[in-house]
This record gives sequence, C-alpha cells and structure tokens, in this order.
Amino acid sequence: MKLNEIISIIPFYEVVYLAEEVLISEIKMDSRAVKPGDLFICIKGFTVDGHDYIEQAITNGAVAIIAEKKVHTKVSTIVVPDSLRALAMIAAHFYDYPTTKIPLIGITGTNGKTTITYLVESILNEYKRNTGVIGTIQMKIGNHLYPVQNTTPDSLFLQKNFNKMVECNVEAAIMEVSSHALDMGRVYGCDFDIAVFSNLSQDHLDYHEDMDEYLRAKSLLFSQLGNTYKKTNPKFAVINADDPNFAVIARSTAQHIISYSCQKEASITAKDILLEANQTTFLLTCPMGEIRISSKLIGTFNVYNMLAAVGVGVALHIPLLTIKAALEKITGISGRFEPIEGDHSFTTIVDYAHTPDSLENVLKVITDFAKNNIYVVVGCGGDRDKSKRPLMASIALKYADKVIFTSDNPRTEDPNEIIKDMVRGQKVGNYEIIEDREQAITHIINLALKDDIILIAGKGHETYQLIGHSKYDFDDRQVAKNAIRSKEK
Repeated sequence: MKLNEIISIIPFYEVVYLAEEVLISEIKMDSRAVKPGDLFICIKGFTVDGHDYIEQAITNGAVAIIAEKKVHTKVSTIVVPDSLRALAMIAAHFYDYPTTKIPLIGITGTNGKTTITYLVESILNEYKRNTGVIGTIQMKIGNHLYPVQNTTPDSLFLQKNFNKMVECNVEAAIMEVSSHALDMGRVYGCDFDIAVFSNLSQDHLDYHEDMDEYLRAKSLLFSQLGNTYKKTNPKFAVINADDPNFAVIARSTAQHIISYSCQKEASITAKDILLEANQTTFLLTCPMGEIRISSKLIGTFNVYNMLAAVGVGVALHIPLLTIKAALEKITGISGRFEPIEGDHSFTTIVDYAHTPDSLENVLKVITDFAKNNIYVVVGCGGDRDKSKRPLMASIALKYADKVIFTSDNPRTEDPNEIIKDMVRGQKVGNYEIIEDREQAITHIINLALKDDIILIAGKGHETYQLIGHSKYDFDDRQVAKNAIRSKEK
C-alpha cells in the first residue's frame, strides 16, 4: 500500500518530508523488527520511547516514519498528535478493517475471562464454526497455536492477526479484553459485536487509581459497541446481573442486553444447582427454553462462566442442544482448577487464582468436598497491587489447615518483602514461609496424606517465573508432578 493512501486515514498531520510513490510493505512499532520497505511508527511506552530508535529503524530499512515529535530524517516523515491512535487507524486501514468481516466477541472482567473464552469457542466449534481466539494462554487460528505477550495485544498485532483470521476463513473471533488494554487504547479500531462482562473484584490497583477507575476502564468495552442499530447485524452486551456493578455496565452501552444470573430473574439463569466433587449440574433457562446441564467444570464460579458463554450462544442464535453438547464436552481449562493426574491418595489442584475473589471462590469449592486437610501454596506478584497481599493471605488462612507462603513472579521486588506484606498483621493461622516456589510445592506434597487436598494457586497455566528482568522456565504442574513421583518412590 502506498504511504499517501495509508496516511489519508489520519485527519490531522504535519509533513516534515514526503517522498513520492513510497510503497509500504509492513507496519512496525519495534525498530528491531523493521525490514526494508517498512513504515516505523514511534510509540512512547512506559519504559521505552520509540522516538529514540528512529535511526535504528532507518538502518534496518524503514522507508517512512510516523512520530509525535518533529524529527528530520532522510526518509518520509509524518508528525501526528497521537501516534498510538494513529497506529490503530493505520493498522485497521492497512489490513482492510478485518473486524467488520467476522463477528468479534470481547470478554472482560476480573475473573473468568479465559474460561469463558474457551467455553464460547467450544460452543461455536460444536456449531461447526471455524474460530479464532486471542487470550491469556495463547492465540489460536483454527487449529494453529501462537504465543502472545499480553492478555490483549496491541492494535497492530490485533489488526494483522484478525486479517489472518479472515484469510483463514475464521467465522468468529473471541478475545479476552483486559482493563489495561481498554485504558491504553490497544483495542482501538476493533469493531466488537458482542461484549461480555463476568465480574469485578480487586485487582490491578497498581495501575488503576481505585476501583471506580478500574470499573470505568472495563465499561469502555461496552460503550465501544456503538450507538447505532442494524437490523442485519445486532450487537449485544452479555452482563452478569449478580455483580454489584451490573447497572453501571448496563448504562454504558446502547446495545441489546442479555443478563445472566444464579440468584435472580434474568435473560439466562441457572436453577437447581448441584455442586459435587466431580461434576456440576443445573437447570439452564434462556429465551430458547430450558435444559439440564451436567458439566465436568466444578464450582459456582464455573456456573457463572457457563452462563456467560450461553449468553453469547443466545446472541448468535445457536440451538440450545448444541450449547448443551458443547458445555458437557469440556473437561477443563488449562491452569484453571486443573487436577494433577496420578495414582495417589491425595488431590493436587493448580489454579490461576491470583486475586482475593478468585482465591476465595476456589477455596470455597474445595471446602465443599474436602474430606481431610486443605493445604495451600500461594504468593503474590511483584510490582503489582500491594494492597491485595494481606487479603490473599487472610483468605488462604481462613480456609486452609496449612498455608505455605512463597514466591510468585516477584519481578523487581524482593520476594521475601512481598511475603512479609502478606503475613504482616495476620493474627491466626498455621503457615510456613518457603520463598523458593519449587521447594514450597515439594514440601507441601510431602506433607499430604490420604484424602488431603493441595491447592497451588496463582500461576495456573504459566510456564515461567519472572525474577528481576529475566524469565525462567517454571511450571507449577510439572513441579507438582515431579514431587509426586519422588514421593511415590
């Protein structure tokens, strides 16, 4: 695409220098990835400013620069008021507005995003629809898997890969949408058709000023559904009616609302819920009728996740029997209440629970079917919301017979200082501090006896530890398996 056509989408800009007939091969925002013929857009981030790498981009072959500062280079250079917004506009235009060509489903909330995403994928696949997924664990296009850096990547990554989905005949795209992404404008240019709100509880207060600001960021997904109506393409907001913030989210959108609840009347409800150690059953009611669901997903929080996914199915007019078949096929989600397989007399569960609310939800479920001791291994991430640390510790001590406080992605903080923040002021509870996470997991597994339950919380699907500025291989599930094998020997 020619540079003139690319910048035609931007309403206001200043030309420092513009060569004739500049042809752009690709758009890049990382100077290291620039190749001959690329357009380099300078983005100012928290720690790195793209303007500092213009020369590197030109050396690597950039034929044009878009910046927020007036810089003089030997290639075509355009200055814009906001390069982040310009990036989103340009990327959407360059890739020919891919999200207008396939339904885009966005899922936001403190907890449940990943599980809801994969439940929706299962429903669509059962309906014989080819899907694309972008989320915390990975990106999927059909059956092909790709790694992702953030829960919701930047606008350039999104538009490029949504275009790839269109080329691969994807019939619906499902994306986890974080509050950071909404606040930072990473989803600018995405045309959402369905937005899902799971819940809101304390998290990310290292980034957001307070819970009101956190809620405001979440509500952006619903306001971005737009104000207009099309009979041929109606848009929907699927909202948890049992969350205290339901009314705020509902007021944030002009679109059709599908509510879901376990406690009150709503568009979609779960009644006669029966929670067992190996399954969950309930009567699902929705606009298409009612049907009994028997799922391998455990706990009330997973009933809510299933109702949210049903809401998407209802919006897409998927038959009720298809929805039932999809929900009943799923046996689990990676790192979400995931049992460690093996022939042993105790149970070990790995879960991503890293907020007070999610940790309590998981421990409540375990308490319901525990026959003996409950053990918990838990820590808190470094360079993140410090106020949730004592809350996490209190919840673990409230439900568990013994807790091991340990390290969990300390980043640039001292892990022992993080643990001190957790245990400071705790008046009661049986706990130990073992800073090394592998040692902590091994120790608790060695303590376990018949019918005990171990919860290893916080990292779930993650296969790394973030220590300092480095990333090390570490998988709670593999560490637990190794410890169990050693114990059995």
